[in-house]
Amino acid sequence: MTDNPGGRPNVVIVGGGYGGINAAKGLDDVADVTLVDASEIFVHNVAAWRALVEPVWLEKIFMPYDRLLKHGRFLRDRAVAVEGRRVTLESGKELEPDYLVLATGSTYPFPAKTDAPDAETARARHEAAHDELLRATRVLLVGAGPTGLELAGEIKAFFPDKQVTIVDVGADVLPGPFDQSLRDDLRRQLDEIGVELKLGSPLRDLPDTAPATFGEVTVVTETGEKLTADIWFRCFGLTPQSGYLKGSLATTRDANGYLRVDEHLQVIGHDRVYALGDITDADRNTAGGATYQGQLLAANLRTLITGEGELGTWQPLPPIIVVPLGPEKGAAWLPGEDGVGALAGPEVTSAVKGSAMLVDNYSAMFDGPGTRS
Repeated sequence: MTDNPGGRPNVVIVGGGYGGINAAKGLDDVADVTLVDASEIFVHNVAAWRALVEPVWLEKIFMPYDRLLKHGRFLRDRAVAVEGRRVTLESGKELEPDYLVLATGSTYPFPAKTDAPDAETARARHEAAHDELLRATRVLLVGAGPTGLELAGEIKAFFPDKQVTIVDVGADVLPGPFDQSLRDDLRRQLDEIGVELKLGSPLRDLPDTAPATFGEVTVVTETGEKLTADIWFRCFGLTPQSGYLKGSLATTRDANGYLRVDEHLQVIGHDRVYALGDITDADRNTAGGATYQGQLLAANLRTLITGEGELGTWQPLPPIIVVPLGPEKGAAWLPGEDGVGALAGPEVTSAVKGSAMLVDNYSAMFDGPGTRS
């Protein structure tokens, strides 16, 4: 794939998550871009919980990759081995571009993320989980991070009579570098909508019943407290998807499987190989972080390709987070005018994210002519 009679350099982007689509879109007019992903659809995971409780949102969160690029192409395939800039795909095809971007992201328990290969399968699985949730009176959420809190808020907003309990080994909600006032406000709102918190004691075992499936759910904490429910959801367990890396790329990962990158998001020790998002050690794992990294990397590669402008550097994001609890509630920590973060309440949280779940921001990106290779 090194021959390019048009003179435009080849860029292969492996992975079509938030980082990958932003990098591809930002380079479409200056490079011969190939976006590779095993699924035919981009799934707007930010709104996955909303789609679980209100399936009409399924029509909004699945976006076909072949509508993303106007000049480049989408290749539905899976990378099974990447060594240097050589990419071997499941189909047997090999690619060796001028610039390689690794953006395969992470796995996370369904329905926050799905590994479905097409929209029909993904929709059916989400609708089945919705039906299972409808049958349940008592819901157990394991994990009090942003995923667990958001799901609790969605369930109580659309099904206020359901009993929702969150259990977590941590002594407080929302682990991470966040101000305590944010946690306090979220706990206050969770209490107002009737979400029960069981914090500070690990479970002896996870439930035997499969997640997102109606059935008899019983767990016991290390303190001996027994909890029962009709359905449970696993709200923890992010894992970077980096197992396909071979050779020196594989050894560039840290102990947790994250690729080490420099301030330009270039993989340490690898010329013209870049990585971004949840696969890297650049920052905390967030959709927003991956989005900004994709935009930064696209700008930097444009500079290298055109010779115009200066390279930007990635600086870890401040502890910014928006946690909706349904369409109208929630809290956020946002940048203040003096550069110091500030707590934002339900009205701002709803306007920024909760009401529309950022759907319009991403659906606008998928306006291409619909081409596929």
